[in-house]
Amino acid sequence: MTDERRGLSRRELLKCSAWAGAGVLWVMSGGIPHAFALDDAGAVLKGDVLASDFHFVQISDTHIGFNKEANPEPLKTLQLAIDKVIALPKKPSLILHTGDITHLSKEEEFDTADQVLRRLPSTVHYVPGEHDTLDEGGGKAYLARYGKGTKGNGWYSFDDHGVHFIGLVNVFDFQPGREATLGADQLQWLADDLRAVATSTPVVVFTHIPLWTIYQPWGWGTEDGDQAIAMLRKYGSVTVLNGHIHQVIQKVEGNITFHTARATSYPQPAPGTAPAPGPMTVPADQLRNYLGITDVKATQGDHPLALINSTLI
Repeated sequence: MTDERRGLSRRELLKCSAWAGAGVLWVMSGGIPHAFALDDAGAVLKGDVLASDFHFVQISDTHIGFNKEANPEPLKTLQLAIDKVIALPKKPSLILHTGDITHLSKEEEFDTADQVLRRLPSTVHYVPGEHDTLDEGGGKAYLARYGKGTKGNGWYSFDDHGVHFIGLVNVFDFQPGREATLGADQLQWLADDLRAVATSTPVVVFTHIPLWTIYQPWGWGTEDGDQAIAMLRKYGSVTVLNGHIHQVIQKVEGNITFHTARATSYPQPAPGTAPAPGPMTVPADQLRNYLGITDVKATQGDHPLALINSTLI
């Protein structure tokens, strides 16, 4: 049974996080998710329900600099992810990177990531992960590269194709095993930002650690995330995208879809199935089944965004 400390039940978590294979296409209608095998996506995408002039891609948790057994070559799997983006039938309007660009916040790791991510065919918008704030300045290296024009510790918003995008930051003062926080200043900024956004405008929020509590014992959630979520409930279509947990878990609450993404670096265990979170080693020939990207499509009219998860296989 679900309780306030654990978020979803163990059975629900295992069901949600077991998606691997070829990937899943999700279409939201009336707050209800409808799933299609990614192998069938070509036929689905030809239908009027997904006819779209606007789509974007989410990548996450590239962890450049990681070199352990779970994936000794994360640069190679990132390049595979980029190849997958480049090969899409239509160029995405933009890319969202939901954090942990690097593994140890070293300048050379950021340099390598920048060089490789430059291959992406569209503008990339970033938020930091906790691994991007490990430098002696506590995130200054990240902000020097990606924080221009942002507020506070790097939060910001922008509009594209009639969609309002909000990048939130919940990784500063990160403590393993404890839920993240947004903080009063950022929550006030969010309230001010949303005042100018019509309730009919689709909203996409992207941040690193999930805003909703997935598994409290591992700190997989944001302590004050419910305050941000409360501000978003009046909007007709809200999509909240996160990284951090390196697997696909999704839920729908009214008009809000919450979605965590696979990493391009290494998998993590399903919540509660291991003594602690962290890199999970799988057979080398199966690794690409656990890594991937998310393609998000906006449709004209009153439709929630459609999310297509695909692996690197």
